[in-house]
Amino acid sequence: MTTWDRNPAILAGLIGQGIQASRTPALHEREGAEQGLRLIYRLIDLDRLGLGPEALPELLTAAERMGFQGLNITFPCKQAVLPLLHEVSPEAHALGAVNTVVLRDGRRIGHNTDCSGFAEGFARGLPDVPRGRVVQLGAGGAGAAVAQALLDQGVQRLAITDTDAGRATALAESLAARFGAGRAEACADLQGEVAAADGLVNCTPVGMAKLPGTPLPVEWLHSRLWVAEIVYFPLETALLRAARALGCRTLDGGGMAVFQAVGAFRLFTGREPDAARMLRHFASMSDEAG
Repeated sequence: MTTWDRNPAILAGLIGQGIQASRTPALHEREGAEQGLRLIYRLIDLDRLGLGPEALPELLTAAERMGFQGLNITFPCKQAVLPLLHEVSPEAHALGAVNTVVLRDGRRIGHNTDCSGFAEGFARGLPDVPRGRVVQLGAGGAGAAVAQALLDQGVQRLAITDTDAGRATALAESLAARFGAGRAEACADLQGEVAAADGLVNCTPVGMAKLPGTPLPVEWLHSRLWVAEIVYFPLETALLRAARALGCRTLDGGGMAVFQAVGAFRLFTGREPDAARMLRHFASMSDEAG
């Protein structure tokens, strides 16, 4: 009997909407194979199933019954999953969003690896950019994680906007309570904020292959801005393309995608992933896609 045969299979998955292009399954399965694990990672696509977030209770129960060790959670379920969990990590509780659920001994434990994932990608990709004033587009589950990461990384004032103004206000108030008055505010004049900003971060799904376009008029961009995305399919969104044409420094969503997977792999398997190897694998998939 080989070592492979002796190792129990690890079953994990991703719940979200329109996730067929996700590279997360390949990242997890390849790293598992490199470590001698039989790691199987499945997509649970709400669009393909004709379901909405209201199906989360049923899907979590089904995953438990089928022996899943863990689930990643993405748009639009990162906040809806919270009341369905038995326990939530302190960081996920503070963020009000979960992107990783460990299923163990009949309990559902929620974590957030988006915050650390963005922070690591940002520190590597834009290590020396000015961080005085930054505008963030989007205040959903991923936006909450990115906002905390930006403030942790030294951003002095974060202006947040969202199609749901109440959600932007709630996130800004939550951040100000933790980081201090004035560190985060809901954005009242987006064009004016962008004009005065050092950086711009897109945390909306606009720019994805399934939702093309830009989350704001590209005429508002200026060459003094650095621009970061969390979208990674495609790696070069229309927003990044317009920013690069102006000479802006940019950061694509690949780093966050890899480093959130690094954190999730650690939680699912109890093993330390090789982050450099996972970055190389992600790059190879991007090259093939390109």
